[in-house]
Amino acid sequence: MNTVTQSAKTQACISPEVAVKILKEGNERFISNKRVNREFLKQVEETAGGQYPFAAVVSCIDSRVPTEVVFDLGIGDIFNVRVAGNIVNDDILGSLEFACKIAGAKAIVVMGHTSCGAIMGACDGAQLGNLTQMLNKIKPAVELTPTINGELRTSKNTDFVNKVATKNVELTIQTIKKNSDILNEMHQCGSIAIVGAMYDVKTGKITFS
Repeated sequence: MNTVTQSAKTQACISPEVAVKILKEGNERFISNKRVNREFLKQVEETAGGQYPFAAVVSCIDSRVPTEVVFDLGIGDIFNVRVAGNIVNDDILGSLEFACKIAGAKAIVVMGHTSCGAIMGACDGAQLGNLTQMLNKIKPAVELTPTINGELRTSKNTDFVNKVATKNVELTIQTIKKNSDILNEMHQCGSIAIVGAMYDVKTGKITFS
């Protein structure tokens, strides 16, 4: 059980595999209502001089998916990147490069979720200001998700929406590896893990891919 505030020493002892294991165990505690009782103000004091997170999570801005909560984590445990549709751009890639190459994080988790509004918008071709170009980044996932027997390819088809969300996670991971030589090299040599996950808004359970 990961209850300590991360330090340079504890971070150095965590492998990419262990980092993912800690996240999985945290979610198990969350869904079984056995969360760790942390002293957050004490952790504020303990992290004031520096931070040593063991992972970075790219997730959606959806208010139902508070990342540290659903992984049962404390202050200083992870870098938390949140953007509608859990996509990446150059700024986010730069942030992840800092998180892993400079700050020592051992894993990147790209986490989508069920009933995602951004995915629904992409499925329906929604257009609204800057939202339009953001949703365009999700359209490849829509196009690559098959349907059969004339099934609806819109937000009215919940199963389709969730399949697109899963595909979007997969494509985001591919984008990270393709567009960041730094992160791809770290992944290839085993310095970091890059994995996908899906959060179920009905149960709170996170399934890793």
